[in-house]
Amino acid sequence: MRELWLKADEERGWEEKKEKITSALESGFDALIVRPDEVENARKLGKVRIVCEDSSANPDILLISPDEKVEGWKGEIATMIKIRSPEDQLLAERVARKVDYLIVSTHDWKVIPIENLIAALQESGGKLIAFVRDEKEAELMVQILEKGVDGILLDTYSRELMQKVAGVVKRRGKKIELREAEITEIKQIGLGDRVCIDTCTLMSTGEGMLIGSQSDAFFLVHSESEESSYVEARPFRVNAGAVHSYILVGERTRYLSELRAGDEVMIVSSNGETRSSWVGRVKIESRPMILIRARCDDREFSIILQNAETIKLVDPNGSPVPVTELKKGDKVLVHLTEGGRHFGRKIEERIIEK
Repeated sequence: MRELWLKADEERGWEEKKEKITSALESGFDALIVRPDEVENARKLGKVRIVCEDSSANPDILLISPDEKVEGWKGEIATMIKIRSPEDQLLAERVARKVDYLIVSTHDWKVIPIENLIAALQESGGKLIAFVRDEKEAELMVQILEKGVDGILLDTYSRELMQKVAGVVKRRGKKIELREAEITEIKQIGLGDRVCIDTCTLMSTGEGMLIGSQSDAFFLVHSESEESSYVEARPFRVNAGAVHSYILVGERTRYLSELRAGDEVMIVSSNGETRSSWVGRVKIESRPMILIRARCDDREFSIILQNAETIKLVDPNGSPVPVTELKKGDKVLVHLTEGGRHFGRKIEERIIEK
């Protein structure tokens, strides 16, 4: 999921910066860049990752200069580069291969360097953090090439601006591609253990989670955000399916059976927009189940869900469709990936799941 960093290493008194950092933590920031002598003070304010330039201060992420060589450090590494020229961009591309986080600030020429760096970092696996001055720049950074940057760095004492930027970053995750798949089989299979994911977020029509029996094919399972004649709406819930199923969270998969309170999950809308939420409770109960098999291009895949009218997939128009009303030939939204998974991480290996 996209990250939100605060720059707080300026030469000001700790009491001033303490208020700044507290505002950031209350706004949902994930990491702080601080001075080495303020690492311990920052840690006392809340659970957050600490970034600083002195390894002896024991930060979570070590901040180094672009030409610095590090020996003996086993943790994550970040570097910061100001891009004012094509030469600076080339330097950033070279350095990106050696660090876990590349932090960049641009001058007047904002979009093109970021586009090139996003493409470059796809090969290295590193993360791109962009420095912004306001929520408009943050909105631009998370939209570039539809993928957007991996995180935003902000330097402000304004709680209002922190909250505006956090709203942009946390609301809008990376957009993913959803495709149409055709239902090829629907089969009742008897009792099984199914998982309800109750989140800390209220979802709306068209939103749900990506679930599947294969680690490279996921159905958009709709939230219980619609009322029915049988039950009240529970817009915080996704009745996600059988315990063996995969759920896609960012670029990793988890088994539904291993989710627990406090785990991060990914909410996906019918147009592919994503946002983060967290599990408040998981309910596993024995219920009648239904197998749904579908095909997209030459790939066939499946999902096992509870057989009830409140459990729904999503059609290409973004409308929820109860599984009890599905029939062969219907179209639903799915997300497909390539390659297999090893402990939830994507790998380039031929793995057959059916």
